[in-house]
Amino acid sequence: MRIYLFLLVILCICRVSGKAQTTKQNTGWLFLMNSTRISKDWGVHFDAQFRSQDEWDGLRHVLIRPGITYFINSNNDLTLGYLFTQTNTELTGVSDNTLTEHRIWQQYIHKHKVSIASVSHRLRLEQRFIERYGNDYIFAQRLRYFVRFLVPLQKPAQSFDKGLFAALQDEVFFNVQNKNNLNGSLFDQNRAYFAIGYRFSKKIDIEAGYMNQSLKGPTNNTSNNIGQLAVYTRF
Repeated sequence: MRIYLFLLVILCICRVSGKAQTTKQNTGWLFLMNSTRISKDWGVHFDAQFRSQDEWDGLRHVLIRPGITYFINSNNDLTLGYLFTQTNTELTGVSDNTLTEHRIWQQYIHKHKVSIASVSHRLRLEQRFIERYGNDYIFAQRLRYFVRFLVPLQKPAQSFDKGLFAALQDEVFFNVQNKNNLNGSLFDQNRAYFAIGYRFSKKIDIEAGYMNQSLKGPTNNTSNNIGQLAVYTRF
């Protein structure tokens, strides 16, 4: 338990934004995630995200992320994947307002129980190929740590197969290579999230919640208030 408290303290420290001016935004995200097991040891991962502009004014981001998963055992797995994302911007004087990013990513997930809560820890390393205006790309690497607690709102008899739940999670992002071409800082962003959901069966969850995304920029930070709808499927 001490290690979890330590990690939570680190996450809180990383959320401190410093003295830079902060811009407030309000957006909406739709998150769709599927995990399909194709054998005892192997499975496929797929998620898609659709994120709005500030004040829900049109579509800003589309993210498509497939992957291949190796199951070490019931509590640990490894995934190798690819991500394609496009960002729609609205810059005056720019004819093409769409920027593309490609990523290769690797992740490790560890799952365990604390009382009736299911806890997931995820470490993800990303190799990012980021398009800039002028048909220029930069390469950077980013490390992400994610922790999620899922708590049934009624005590399950054995396993939690159906019913209401609460979800609490946090994810912190670190620029580990080429940070000077991004925001000049090791710390990139933090995402804190709370949701209420319903588990229809072992195969499907739906949840709705609030996320605060704190992003550090080169000169100006951003605090993004996000309403998120998420659908999780498992086959």
